[in-house]
Amino acid sequence: MSGIRTRFAPSPTGYMHIGNLRSALYAFLFARKNGGKFVLRIEDTDRDREVAGAVAIIYDTLRAVGLYWDEGPDVGGAFGPYVQSERKALYSLHAGRLIKSGHAYFCFCTKEELDARRDACAARNEAFKYDKHCLRLSRHEIDARMAAGQPFVIRQNIPASGQTTFRDLLFGSITVDNATLDDNVLVKADGMPTYNFANVVDDHLMQISHVMRGMEYLSSTPKYNLLYEALGWEIPRYIHMPPIMKDTTHKLSKRTGDVSFQDFIAQGYLKEAVLNYIALLGWSPGDDREKFTLEELIEAFDIKGMSKSPAIFDGAKLHWLNAAYIRALPENAFTAYARPYYQQAGIAAMDETILAAILRQRVEVFSQIPGMVAFLRQMDENYDSALFTNKKSKTDITTSHTVLEAVLPALESLPKFDRQTLQDCLLGYAEKMGMKNGAVLWPVRIAVSGRMVTPGGAIEILALLGREESLRRLRLGLAKLTV
Repeated sequence: MSGIRTRFAPSPTGYMHIGNLRSALYAFLFARKNGGKFVLRIEDTDRDREVAGAVAIIYDTLRAVGLYWDEGPDVGGAFGPYVQSERKALYSLHAGRLIKSGHAYFCFCTKEELDARRDACAARNEAFKYDKHCLRLSRHEIDARMAAGQPFVIRQNIPASGQTTFRDLLFGSITVDNATLDDNVLVKADGMPTYNFANVVDDHLMQISHVMRGMEYLSSTPKYNLLYEALGWEIPRYIHMPPIMKDTTHKLSKRTGDVSFQDFIAQGYLKEAVLNYIALLGWSPGDDREKFTLEELIEAFDIKGMSKSPAIFDGAKLHWLNAAYIRALPENAFTAYARPYYQQAGIAAMDETILAAILRQRVEVFSQIPGMVAFLRQMDENYDSALFTNKKSKTDITTSHTVLEAVLPALESLPKFDRQTLQDCLLGYAEKMGMKNGAVLWPVRIAVSGRMVTPGGAIEILALLGREESLRRLRLGLAKLTV
């Protein structure tokens, strides 16, 4: 092998789960940090689980977060095709080599026969392992079964004794007794390779130098290495990543409906924040930094910072990080992200500059916006008048009544109803009456919102609502306070 080459090899079986995205990210970061190549390969040999449109989702997700590949199905490369279903002849060729050398064999056992042996093992409290039944078939028997059209698979012939040792760059040297390994299927009855076999063939032919994959494949690695040795191929270096857990006992899994990357984006998370957080699930830069651009991740990434322990997915931490990204957005970028949520809340016609001013430092996830601003479109007019009483602002029912009664005509007569004019009016009244600003602004805000807590204060809410609706709400508030 010459140079560092990593790969991301997803199966098109649905949305991009965050565990898949982390695998892609780490392979991308390792390649970029070391001046290598990042390869995209589509592993579509499991046709029963394939989902229409899933390949497009893979492309769209990787591009959205900036993980551009150097070689792949759509960009080509020297080692294509990069879709496994288009490489069937290659797998057949190398399966034939393994059969010829005795490292693989034809197996004609039916599902019913295998199930019966599996049940017998369960009855004896033994783990099922294929008993090499078909390894004992003669060439004449094999030819006769094939001539009769009996379906078959091709199994790996694992040595019955001895040990296989491999080295992982994260976990170190690992030794496995061959007697514990099963003669797994390499080629299925439909002629398609299994994941185990196709990966070995493709990683070798595509000159992948470093295989980065989930820790669940640690136990299978000896089988892969026996295939590499049987075919006379150089074994790549391994980096097995710890799993991402949703708690101490359960892994995140798209099969059990856990949230995908697309789900997070639909919920109003920023793609940059999601990618940043995923990078920290199993890796640390070695200092206190938590917020990274992709370029900064490339610079900082080192497998020495990877953890051997499972990473617990912390939704609150992602929430916090996303809020930090939102606060850093320029006003125009914030508005572009927020606009669909303004439409959802029915406030799309309101002043976007004011909305950005009151929301940008408060929103943690964009999907919060409709709930935060619902009162702007329709206020709960049955709010409790007790909201007008506030010790900090030194307001009660009586003072609030006085304030609303005084400011209503003043606001009615304003030549303009913009923020500056409204501010001059209300704060001018407070100064004239020798009152603190809060004593005036609190009852006005309660009257126009009907809420104890709102994004933005009285002046911003008045400007957003406009003269007619503001005055209507203020009159309602005054009526509520009139005994």
